[in-house]
Formats: sequence, structure tokens, C-alpha cells
Amino acid sequence: MNSPLHSAAPSAPQLISVIAPCRNERAAIDAFCDSALAQQLPPGWQLEVLVADGRSDDGTRERLAERAAQDARLKLIDNPDRIVSTGLNAALAAARGAVIARFDIHTEFAPDYLAECLAALARTGADNVGGPWVARGQGATGRAIAAAFQCRWVVGGARSRDRAYEGEADTIYLGCWPRPVFERFGGFDERLVRNQDDEHNLRLRLGGARLWQSARIRSVYQPRSRLSDLFRQQQQYGYWRPFVMRKHGQPGSVRQLVPALFVLALAGGALLAPWWPWPLGVLLASYALYLAGTSLAAARQAGEWGLLARLPLVIAAYHLGYGVGTWRGLTDLLLKRRAGQHWSRLTR
Repeated sequence: MNSPLHSAAPSAPQLISVIAPCRNERAAIDAFCDSALAQQLPPGWQLEVLVADGRSDDGTRERLAERAAQDARLKLIDNPDRIVSTGLNAALAAARGAVIARFDIHTEFAPDYLAECLAALARTGADNVGGPWVARGQGATGRAIAAAFQCRWVVGGARSRDRAYEGEADTIYLGCWPRPVFERFGGFDERLVRNQDDEHNLRLRLGGARLWQSARIRSVYQPRSRLSDLFRQQQQYGYWRPFVMRKHGQPGSVRQLVPALFVLALAGGALLAPWWPWPLGVLLASYALYLAGTSLAAARQAGEWGLLARLPLVIAAYHLGYGVGTWRGLTDLLLKRRAGQHWSRLTR
């Protein structure tokens, strides 16, 4: 798809719209607004930031209204359905920009983030561009979660976690699109509480669109800081995976199926254990060796050997949470239960 960046007259002012969903983010909203409004755009570009608030009741909405009154570039959008996909679509409907960029409340953006997105769109002619998904945790557990998040041996070699990768991608973190992409492929699937971004990227790829990851597009994401929160988050991500697969007849990538297969093998081994204990023993021993090696790799990559004691549990929480969630989603899908009945409708 040809980008409007190539066709507009150089002297014509253009608008880039940032869209971001949020709910009950009072502690983070000021830092987000500061980061978004501090973007340094190329000459001839102007900025608007649309935050879709999901009826926050912790003061987020009031603080957003105060900030919007102070800076006309910031706009508060109502999101009565309170989930990410409806918030993104509400902000998208109100956006006026020739280019749309998605931001996340818990991500810190380099001052030239949008400028590099615009440069990547113009340079590659891609339909969606973004940078690597880089995590920086707080506290010992948060840093261990970030170290595992960044390790290719934990995430199945996902290129989205590779800080240095530049090239075609199967999915994009957050994203930046020329507006015609949404006119061609539509917005975000409001039936999905989670994974609406992965589904949108898959929809683009299946329709022949090009996705591009650039190492020049820099941001830092703040992951969970508690093991229980991480496990619950991964359960939710895994839960919505079968619903994406039902829609498109395939997963976004094969690696997304591995945690569910691992959980299935554990369950099968446990059932057989009274008669044949060796399959479960071999599986557990193999996974223990994997956890040891992967923990070493993650600690070395992060440069924090003090995280070694925490990393095995963190890595297991990633895999088991996602795998268990996938099977719960598949069960609800097969039994035709109401999707998402197990999970609160959280935006984060």
C-alpha cells in the first residue's frame, strides 16, 4: 500500500494521531502524557493525543480532563465498554490524522519515537511499523520478569523482543499505520478483550499487508512486578488465543501453541503416572534442565546474576499461565460458553 507520506505536498501540514486506551491508571497517567506530548516531530507535522478512558473511578479521568484543558493537543475520549479494543476504536473514530500511532500507558517513549515511525513508513512503504518490545522491570521480581520477557529462549525466538532486528515482521508492538490501512482492513475486533493487536496484525498479513520492525523506533515497557500478576496476565493472553485462531483458522505463529502443548503433556503424564511414571519424570526433568539453561541465558543477557533464583519460577509462570489460559479458552469455545466469563474486563 502506498503511504500518504509520499503523496502529500511537502509544505502541507499533516497530523499524526496517537491513540491510547486506559482505565484506572492515575499513578501512570501524568508520565504517559508527558512522554506523549514531548514527541519531537519532523517539520510540517502536528500532533494530537487521544486517550480513551474506560470510565475510570480512581481519579484518572479527572486528571486527564485537567491535562486536556492545559494542552489542546490532548483529548479525552469516552470508552463506556471499558476494554482495550473498544477504547482503541473509539479513539480511532475521533482521530483526524493522516497517520495513526498506538501508544500504551505503561510504556515510556523516546522523544523521536513518532519521528522514527514516520521515517520508517516513508522508507519502507510498509502498512504497519513499530519498534522492538523492550521491558524494564521494577524491583527484583519485576526485573526478573523483564529479563525473561526479553530472552529469546523464553519467548520462542520472537523477533519482537530483539532490540537490533530491522526488517519484515509477523507482528508489531503497538503499531503506526497510514490511515488508509484502517479503511482497508478495519479497526480492532471488539469481541476480544485481549490479543486484539495480534489479531489485527494477523488480519493485515493475511490480506497482503507488510509489517516492518525498526530498531530505531525506541520505547520501554514496564511489565508486571509480582509473580501472581504475571501468571494472571498470561492466563488472559492465552485464553483469547483460541478465539483468534477460530476467526482466522490459524495462530499468529506456531510458538503461540507451545505452552498449551506443554500443559497437555503435563496433564497426560500426570494421568499416566500411577501406571507409567517415567513419561512425567522425563518431562519434568527435561523442563528443569530447560529452566536452568534459560535462566542462565536470561540473567546473562540482563547482566544481573542476582536474578537467577527468581527466574525459574518467572519463566514457568509465563509458560504455565499461557498454556492453562489457552485450554480454558478452548474449553469455553468448544462448550459455547460466554467468552471471557472467567476474567475481569481489564484494559492493562
